[in-house]
Amino acid sequence: MLDEQCIFCKIIRGEMPSKKVYEDEHTFAFHDINPIAPVHVLVIPKKHIPNVLAVEPEDERYITAIHRAIKKVVETTGIAEDGFRVITNTNRHGQQTVFHLHYHVIGGRQLTWTM
Repeated sequence: MLDEQCIFCKIIRGEMPSKKVYEDEHTFAFHDINPIAPVHVLVIPKKHIPNVLAVEPEDERYITAIHRAIKKVVETTGIAEDGFRVITNTNRHGQQTVFHLHYHVIGGRQLTWTM
């Protein structure tokens, strides 16, 4: 279920430090180590899924839990009312650097659209 070499799997197992924001049975959320906004939290499933293209029908509970976790994260961090952005990067052109499905929850300031 978890990959021995994956940095996010190591964070889930407690083998690497993180600044936890939220955790439940299926998800783990923690502050990004290189934030691009005042609030920058990563929400990940507690199952090693390489990216959005690798999601299978049996992973439905993880995807649902991720969306519930995002709601908890934005409420906890105080960005729900003003707004936020949710991003997942996929593969090389999408600039995915850790191949464990993760969603960036970004807010705390006016965001702009950059390409």
